[in-house]
Amino acid sequence: MIITRRWLEEFINISNISTDEICKTLNSIGLEVDSVEKNSIASKVVVAKVLSKEKHPDADKLNVCQVDLGDEVTQIVCGASNVEAGQTVAVATIGAILGDDFKIKAAKLRGVESNGMICSSTELGLPKLNDGIMVLDNSIGELILGKELKDYPILNDDIIEIGLTPNRGDCLSILGVARELAAFYDLPLIELDKNINDHELSIGQIFEINSSNIDTFLVYKAIDFSNFKLDLITNLRVALIGKFKENSNIRNSLFYATHCVGTILNAYPREDFVLKNELSVLDLRKNEKGFDCSYSSTNCLSQICVEQKDFSESSSDFLLEASYINPEVISKRVFDAKIKTGDIFYKASRGSNPDLNYGVNYFSSFASKMGATIYSGAKEFLEDIEKTTLSISAKNINSIIGQKIEKIEIERILTSLEFEIKESVEDILLIKVPHYRHDIKNIADIAEEVIRMVGIDNIISKPLAIDEVNRVNKTSLDLQKKNKLRYKAIENGFFETLTYVFSSKENLEKYGFKTVKDELDLINPIVKELNTYRTTLLLNIVEACSNNFKIGARSASFFEIGTIFDENRVESKKIAFVHSGASSLEDVSNAGKPKNIDFFSFSKKVLNTIGEFELEPMTNIDNKFIHPYQSANILIDGKISGFISKLHPSVASDFDLSDTFFAQIDFDSLKDGLIKASSYSKFQASRKDLSIIAPKTLEFKEIKKVINSLNNNLIKQYNLIDIYSDDKLGEDESLTIRFTLQSDDKTLEDEDINQVISSILDALKEKLNITLR
Repeated sequence: MIITRRWLEEFINISNISTDEICKTLNSIGLEVDSVEKNSIASKVVVAKVLSKEKHPDADKLNVCQVDLGDEVTQIVCGASNVEAGQTVAVATIGAILGDDFKIKAAKLRGVESNGMICSSTELGLPKLNDGIMVLDNSIGELILGKELKDYPILNDDIIEIGLTPNRGDCLSILGVARELAAFYDLPLIELDKNINDHELSIGQIFEINSSNIDTFLVYKAIDFSNFKLDLITNLRVALIGKFKENSNIRNSLFYATHCVGTILNAYPREDFVLKNELSVLDLRKNEKGFDCSYSSTNCLSQICVEQKDFSESSSDFLLEASYINPEVISKRVFDAKIKTGDIFYKASRGSNPDLNYGVNYFSSFASKMGATIYSGAKEFLEDIEKTTLSISAKNINSIIGQKIEKIEIERILTSLEFEIKESVEDILLIKVPHYRHDIKNIADIAEEVIRMVGIDNIISKPLAIDEVNRVNKTSLDLQKKNKLRYKAIENGFFETLTYVFSSKENLEKYGFKTVKDELDLINPIVKELNTYRTTLLLNIVEACSNNFKIGARSASFFEIGTIFDENRVESKKIAFVHSGASSLEDVSNAGKPKNIDFFSFSKKVLNTIGEFELEPMTNIDNKFIHPYQSANILIDGKISGFISKLHPSVASDFDLSDTFFAQIDFDSLKDGLIKASSYSKFQASRKDLSIIAPKTLEFKEIKKVINSLNNNLIKQYNLIDIYSDDKLGEDESLTIRFTLQSDDKTLEDEDINQVISSILDALKEKLNITLR
């Protein structure tokens, strides 16, 4: 947002406040100043008048001008195509320095003497207006021949650029910034000049405006621009904000007024309308995508508050339009429709000035000064909207601020910011929020307004005091569990990463992940690449691996504990792991060529972090990250709590990764109970290997179920240690299971061991028809 000191002075009297002080104040009240620039026109550049112009005898594109400098008449050769006799211009006289290596000297151009230079705006350090010279007028002050331009304050202005947060659309205007300064310095705003050149006719005598089911608030005014011409200062200001278009007085005036007061303005030439009973007819209705539009018959003139079309300025009569729509409504509608928007949508989506009559009256007064005449009357499409009312405790405001601000001072601050204080009873303030502050929703927002005006530097620093009671709840237990998991993950070689709770909707859909329903999705994403809530942690941490590989990493191992969302935007907490590339560092033991990590090595790292779990084959693969042959469900206490997989080769190729494995587990399913110690047997343990023949189609978990069903206390542990198959075995395979047998009461004898093994074989034979190899 660009403002200038002199521009601000048209709305508030800041003559006794320095520019440096204004900038400090703006920073203090939350309007961060990005830059300050002083426009200073060089010495010896004076106001002059072109008395005559003649063609150069030896150059077609040069003119020989006689120029009155006030104390003398001098000759200047000028190459600008727009120079004419009678113009008042800026002349750099002999000795003027316009740049580091640009000093004006007496010279001969094609044999003709030239004693100075008639300047363009850019040669004086001002914004560009044209390819020719700059013609002066009384908008800069009284034009006195020979007076130096550095003595005209309005041309030697201080330019301030402010960086606004998206919620402060109310400050996207000179009026909005002036309103903030008025509140801080307790100064009144300068009243609107209401001098208007009235036309003899009314708007209803030339225009007919019909409305059907629109959401936008609108006010229309008819204007005759026959004798309308913008002055120099207005053109320079429009050029300063980057909106100037040469020979487009009406369009430039709309940009100027919108920047001044924040009201979204547009204009339609009467020649674009269809006539009906000698009236130009405008129809307001929604288009096929549900946006409010202006139509003349079937011709769409504009999408209101979304995109404005250019227009011809050959017509004299125009219909002026002031519009406002709730920024949250238009932002969501544009996001859902994914349509092209114009510059005006930026203001509409952040909150333009809802006081349309103020905007129309300002433009009418401004246009009248520039020669336009205003048709009487207006056509309004407005509704009375109840202001947001908040019931706030002054004590609670002070609690948030951390310092006592007297209730009467809080009332004064809020009143100066145009909040209405109703029925102030004891400690409670009943506050009505101005329509232009759509960002004020709760007590925290009110407290922020108070802090801004008090000044953050005026809040006394003091130690943070917390009255805490001894309590344990799910939140505290989850925090303890989270910290334990973090320590364990780091012990096992994972680095913690934190990513946004947002992700790319396009990438989620590309790789088959579910996305949040459109009606529940983000309305105004911070960037295009983070345009939806994440429904998995995996996309973000795989992208983190990819970013590391792009800068030369050979291995990347990350974990993240965070929130994800389902289609209905219901939150859940997950922990995700990923390891890509080499399983270890390059060193002597691997001759500088470490192997890539494999499924079982990765699984062991995850197991050492989260504790015991079991694996079973995945039967339902619902995204493209999962490898169809190297993946498994993670079971904790017999329930599916997540999954582990190799990254599908085609996806790994997209991210320029080598062998990559990942896992995502439900955080709540992980155990964090106390580990109970129990006595151990003092007698020797025996190990016995058992080789059995089982069908290849039989899952090992079925064998485990049978063994576990025996509930034999002598079986302390068993593991599958070998799988063998050959042609003789056909559709069967040999499985070798190693058992650890131990008694708490005695040393096991061969008879005891054989009895246990026999019971296992009998159970496997009976329930699964499995026999000894």
